[in-house]
Amino acid sequence: MSQQGKNSKKTKQQKNNGWFYFHIVIRVIQSLLLVAVSLFIMFGALGVGIGAGYFAYLVEDTKTPTKEDLQKDLEDIDETSHLAYADGSNIATIDTELQRDSINSDQISDLLKKAVIATEDENFYQHKGVVPKAVFRALVSEVTGIGSSGGSTLTQQIVKQQILSDEVTFKRKANEILLANQVEKNFSKDEIVTMYLNVSPFGRNNEGKNIAGAQEAAKGIFGKNANDLNLPQAAFIAGLPQSPITYSPYTNSGELQEDLEPGLERKDYVLFSMYRNHDISKKEYTQAKDYDLTKDFQEQESTDETKERGFLYDTVMNESLKIIAKQLADGDNISSKEFADEETYQKYVEKAQQKLANGGYTVKTTIDPDIYNAMQDTAENYGYLLDNNNQVEVGNVYMDNETGKILGFVGGRNYEDNQFNHAFNSTRQAGSAIKPALVYGPAIDQGLMGTNSRVSDYPAKWQQGENKGDPIVNATNKGTKTFQTIRESLEHSSNIASYHIYQALLDEKDDTSFVYDNYLKKMNYPETDAWTYESASSGVPELTTLAQTNGFQTLANDGIYQEGYLIESITDSHGDALYEHEEKPERVYSKQAASIMNNLMRSVIDSGHTTEFKSDVSNLNYSLANADWVGKTGTTDDYKDSWLVVSTPKATLSSWSGREDNKGTDRDASKRTARYMAYLANSIYQANPDSLGANEKFTLDNDVKKEEVSKFTGTKVDDNDTVDVDGSTMRVPNDTTDSYWAKGTPPDASFKFGIGGSKKNYIDYWRNGQSNNNSNDNSDNDD
Repeated sequence: MSQQGKNSKKTKQQKNNGWFYFHIVIRVIQSLLLVAVSLFIMFGALGVGIGAGYFAYLVEDTKTPTKEDLQKDLEDIDETSHLAYADGSNIATIDTELQRDSINSDQISDLLKKAVIATEDENFYQHKGVVPKAVFRALVSEVTGIGSSGGSTLTQQIVKQQILSDEVTFKRKANEILLANQVEKNFSKDEIVTMYLNVSPFGRNNEGKNIAGAQEAAKGIFGKNANDLNLPQAAFIAGLPQSPITYSPYTNSGELQEDLEPGLERKDYVLFSMYRNHDISKKEYTQAKDYDLTKDFQEQESTDETKERGFLYDTVMNESLKIIAKQLADGDNISSKEFADEETYQKYVEKAQQKLANGGYTVKTTIDPDIYNAMQDTAENYGYLLDNNNQVEVGNVYMDNETGKILGFVGGRNYEDNQFNHAFNSTRQAGSAIKPALVYGPAIDQGLMGTNSRVSDYPAKWQQGENKGDPIVNATNKGTKTFQTIRESLEHSSNIASYHIYQALLDEKDDTSFVYDNYLKKMNYPETDAWTYESASSGVPELTTLAQTNGFQTLANDGIYQEGYLIESITDSHGDALYEHEEKPERVYSKQAASIMNNLMRSVIDSGHTTEFKSDVSNLNYSLANADWVGKTGTTDDYKDSWLVVSTPKATLSSWSGREDNKGTDRDASKRTARYMAYLANSIYQANPDSLGANEKFTLDNDVKKEEVSKFTGTKVDDNDTVDVDGSTMRVPNDTTDSYWAKGTPPDASFKFGIGGSKKNYIDYWRNGQSNNNSNDNSDNDD
């Protein structure tokens, strides 16, 4: 065979081999494709099965709701909350900034319905509650964090808003799909869009209040009903629910935003969506887009909230918000330190406001309506008794001793003129009213002195601080140049005596913060370095009227502190408690010390040296004057603050008064306070006599030590006692009296027998004290 033939045959063979391999490859690919398709179908079916099974698992606990159930949930917008007195009667409906007025479908403009559908759910009329590909896309986005997580239909949005929560979980999404499907089965498309427009938030109105529902939006922004909106107005409102506050034309005060562009741009987007959805023509789109909507926004309108509000409403709301805010913060594991941060605190207060105002709660207070109203009438009708040439403000608290319940209070003379609460929020210098809790109570409790121990009231000077070298003064003198008994020093409210007692107590404990740490802190007095100052004993630290009241409540309650409180419980519409007050009694003073202090403070009221309260009460109500009143007065420099706190065994009533500008008044301030307080106590007695316990008596505890002491020195008695007085031997006078001690015993007779005073003072007292003591200067050393 020729070479050419051989080459031709070889080429043909190669071609046949090529086709053979090509067909093999094709068959292999076909087989692989068949296998892949088979696997895809098999695993797809398996995936669908697993997915269906997982979906069933996620919704197995969800009971398929009836139409009635769905309607109740979907139309359950906000429940009204109430404030109630202790007896359950209504104080007020909780004011809420959220304004809402549900309306029927025929009261809503078709333009508004179309605008919402075109913007939020263009396939609204085609789907049955859910768009599968959109749900899949959203779930992938949630898992991977890639792409948009949008995909909720109008139906899903209303289910999430009214029935479920915003939490991002597969279980919540599964339930959303199930419920959306049920909503579509039970309600028409028009009913669904109407519900959406009735429940959705729409920002703020021209009063600065938050609004929800299309009707409130139309009225609050454009001053129209929802069925009277023109196209650009409808488009603007339809765009608000996506970001109500951002797009709102108004601030929280009702003023127009400086920058209206975000809302106007959103309006243009809504118009374009309507045009794209063939709801409006190109001409209508262009005209509406060019329309000057800003001229339609209503001007700011102010509201007079003081007519429906008052000190009681504000105070109860503030206390309730504190309670709920703390609960919400605790639920988020926010530490006390974090919660104390102002920004964090306000964040949770805002959350608490929304929860409380719209949750259908009842806040039950401790306030007795008869007592509270009687106290308000007294402040209104007799507050003028506190005035000199200027109007004086006042704050009062009336507290049950055993429980700490606040039965009534006065926040001020006139809420419409001044909304500042002088009972709960005003902090003023405590004056001498602090002495029982800060000075005398702890000193007796520690066994430093008895009721007839002696303390120096000789002229003295401050030893430390910016006042170093200045004389310590009483209200009317710089010292009576004698050693007073403890009882006398409290009756006359000697600042010199209280200074010596306080310094002796701190020196004995070698701890400047001893009293605060062991006494005041237990009663929630404010933590401040001022308690370590020499002047603390004269009442320089600042307190609220409530805090001052609680100190006297503790002493009147056998030394046991019960925090003053206003909120008894917060319950939901089913009666389940969101909060219930729990008593946390704290032993502060021994029972012996507390009973001795009440014995001493009875002398303050009975003697009349610093207050005419008892005689003023007697002029109004002789029976009430016979109640076992104990208490203490207090004034500050230039009579800027006037205090009087009185207790019976059952209740404590306090009064602070002073000028709002913190300027002084005059030396008759305490007399004016006494007269006002007499009227206040009488009005409370007339409203609820049992609350005062006018027939009950304070008694000395059985463990109080009744010690016989020298009248002259307050020390132990021995007929042969003599002391060396500047080189001369003098016998201790043998006249005796009883002195009450909580612990310890009176010291033996000695030259330096008392608390405070210099060697010169003791020499003077030993030589001249007997005559001085018999003719003691009893001028009113009020504070």
